[in-house]
Amino acid sequence: ITCLDISSGGGLGVSASTDGTMKIWQAANGEIRRLLEGHVYDVNCCRFFPSGLVVLSGGMDAQLKIWSAEDASCAVTFKGHKGGILDAAIVDRGRNVLSCSRDGTARLWDCGKSACLGVIADCSSPVNGIAVGTADDSLNLGTPEKAPSEREIGTEGKILLLAREDKKLQGVGLQSRQPVFLFIGSDAFNCCTFLSSTYILAGTQDGNIYQLDVRNTNTPIQVIHRSGAPVLSLLPYRDGFIASQGN
Repeated sequence: ITCLDISSGGGLGVSASTDGTMKIWQAANGEIRRLLEGHVYDVNCCRFFPSGLVVLSGGMDAQLKIWSAEDASCAVTFKGHKGGILDAAIVDRGRNVLSCSRDGTARLWDCGKSACLGVIADCSSPVNGIAVGTADDSLNLGTPEKAPSEREIGTEGKILLLAREDKKLQGVGLQSRQPVFLFIGSDAFNCCTFLSSTYILAGTQDGNIYQLDVRNTNTPIQVIHRSGAPVLSLLPYRDGFIASQGN
């Protein structure tokens, strides 16, 4: 099992696996409700849309898919990445979605027209994880070179975090596509998340968890190191966060 998510109402869970399938679960008792089949190879990420009725997934087959949790049909398949998709994120209520890949790019997609709205970043190194959040007002997110498409919904004022294989954690203005910051860590970054509009977390392959202030990423607020095992996922929880490591 590579990824898990719970619907906003808490009624359903979804799990993705290296066997190429996903399962929709009844959260209360673990009963399997639906089997989602259509990816080839590993499925690396799965996310419920805010509605709780639709699931986004990405896999090693370089395909990003949207599924109905109600009847297990695949409504949309996005193609454009040249390598396996490693993570995905949903913008606002889900008119637009994001994905990142072993091909070094992060892309923005229009769900309604199943089209790519643009490459947000091209890193020349695999992007292992992404997170999207509302940026602190004081942050300069840059200006788009050309006017955004009217199909772009909810990208304004957002920052995209990229956890990169080349030891870099990057912040990019989602609408502007402009770099906001670049932080160099001790090893490959596997995952990242927002604690608030100012504080972010990112985890590395050698077991470091960096807490940074997006307004000044020169020096971390703290570096937490419990063991040398890879930090695989991070999730905000109450006043802190949950981290999972490879041990």
